[in-house]
Amino acid sequence: MQQQVTVQCPATVANLVCGFDILGMALEQPYDLMEVRLLPEPGIIITSKDGFPLPADPAQNTAGAPLLAMLEELDQSIGFEVIINKQIKPGSGVGSSAASAAGSVVAANHLLGNKFSKEDLVRFALFGEKVASGVKHADNVAPCIYGGITLIRSIFPLDIVSIPAPALHVTVVHPQIEVRTADARQILRKQVLLKDAIRQWGNIAGLVTGFMKQDYALIGRSLEDVIIEPVRSMLIPGFDEVKSKCKEAGALGGGISGSGPSIFMLSKDTGTARQVEKIMKEVYTSIGLDHHTYVTTINQQGVKVLA
Repeated sequence: MQQQVTVQCPATVANLVCGFDILGMALEQPYDLMEVRLLPEPGIIITSKDGFPLPADPAQNTAGAPLLAMLEELDQSIGFEVIINKQIKPGSGVGSSAASAAGSVVAANHLLGNKFSKEDLVRFALFGEKVASGVKHADNVAPCIYGGITLIRSIFPLDIVSIPAPALHVTVVHPQIEVRTADARQILRKQVLLKDAIRQWGNIAGLVTGFMKQDYALIGRSLEDVIIEPVRSMLIPGFDEVKSKCKEAGALGGGISGSGPSIFMLSKDTGTARQVEKIMKEVYTSIGLDHHTYVTTINQQGVKVLA
């Protein structure tokens, strides 16, 4: 049995504007690297390789909690050591906790001879998301494990559908502020008007159909959120200006990545995606807010086993 493995864990964009908690997409950039080692005795050891403070208690760690859940279903007295090189900054809105949760279980499963299915791995990874945000949501861990774009039709029972999509370029800006997922959930409205729900359902159906039919115009029309974004966008300086100017420059559309503060925009070609990046930089430079940008594409593989 292999004793050690290194995996590459992609960032993800959750919600895809209108699909709160049910749609997600894996990105080629950025990504975390994780080393996972098999231990001959029970227990989970978590180590940070890059200076990010990580909880040592595995039950309170987004990589450790999923492994504890996995160990409960194994009839072996084994453990795991996890060494995390985190490039996806916690609190950035591009699936930092999901990368840790998904990476740990994919790596452990590889060392166990792929004993568990992808759906099982998502089920375990949900425990990491509960540590991070207080609730189990799969819109980051599902695409991180499956790759591509995923629809989470149901959490209980778990029902994940991979959605084919046309070639898309993704531009992401991460303003250097932190929006905690748990906090971003607290400010959401508890009740939704029926007319808003109907409009949102139409956008979700339109977006999924647009992906499957490779209809860029339909994708663009459907990237609208009338429920979550109007509330959460207030936490992100420059959001409205970034979104409007990027669409004027030819982007199909976009919005808040997960709970923010990162903003993503989808484009048909590299040239537009680069122009969108330039606009994002100009907006945040003008308001004096440090930021990072990425121009990338959809990761179709998910967590990748390197060695």
